[in-house]
Amino acid sequence: MPRMSRWSLLPIPAFSDNYIWLLHDGKTALAVDPGDAAPLEAALAAHGLELRAILVTHHHPDHVGGLAALRRQWPGLRVIGPAREDIHELSERVRGGQHLQVLGEQIRVLDVPGHTAGHVAYVIDPPRDGSAPLLFCGDTLFAAGCGRLFEGTPAQMQASLAQLVALAPETRVCCTHEYTLANLRFALAVEPANPRLQERQRREQARRDADEPTLPSSIALELDTNPFLRCTEPAVQAAARERAPQPALSSDPLAVFTALRQWKNQF
Repeated sequence: MPRMSRWSLLPIPAFSDNYIWLLHDGKTALAVDPGDAAPLEAALAAHGLELRAILVTHHHPDHVGGLAALRRQWPGLRVIGPAREDIHELSERVRGGQHLQVLGEQIRVLDVPGHTAGHVAYVIDPPRDGSAPLLFCGDTLFAAGCGRLFEGTPAQMQASLAQLVALAPETRVCCTHEYTLANLRFALAVEPANPRLQERQRREQARRDADEPTLPSSIALELDTNPFLRCTEPAVQAAARERAPQPALSSDPLAVFTALRQWKNQF
């Protein structure tokens, strides 16, 4: 469990591979993407916490399924989510560029379409206690991967990822699925000679063998090991070119990203 001087950050397992993020100070709590109310309620009870606010990144059921039950349980609960998506349980609708005050922290909203059309991310940079910034990015950026393009385009997703990797290198990346080992298998198929990637695969496998989460990641680690963020690297371009259906794949980063995403879809 990552521990900060003011806040504790907990990844609460849900379903087969989701995490509901819980940020708390020992008394009050903020949750992110509660697709299921039950595991979050259990964690709140175990720690004696009062749920004050929820951040929602996008409309998929495994991210919003617990909202109705949680609003019934916690009157006055702030439920904050994307203005461009149809989520009935929201009490506040936000767009990129807005700044929120939640539990005494300034939270910045980013528009990050691609996985869905109205997907948003939230950044606390830095928390008031001076610890590393936090990024709650839903299904846009994953550890060693990125989300599927259900509603957006490759260009939108690449632009969204560019916003995220422009954050401070030490920023903690709190995505919402335990996809790390599967993503690393793909990343190693793209860059088998990357030593940082080999090291990460060993470390994350050991964590999963011990039934520990591989998250949060960091922006610095993703820049070193995430193929979708490395589309200007010659080794990544060469691998994408070998797998591309067209015989002469351009070295343009968007063309490389598109080829990688298509490859990953079938991996």
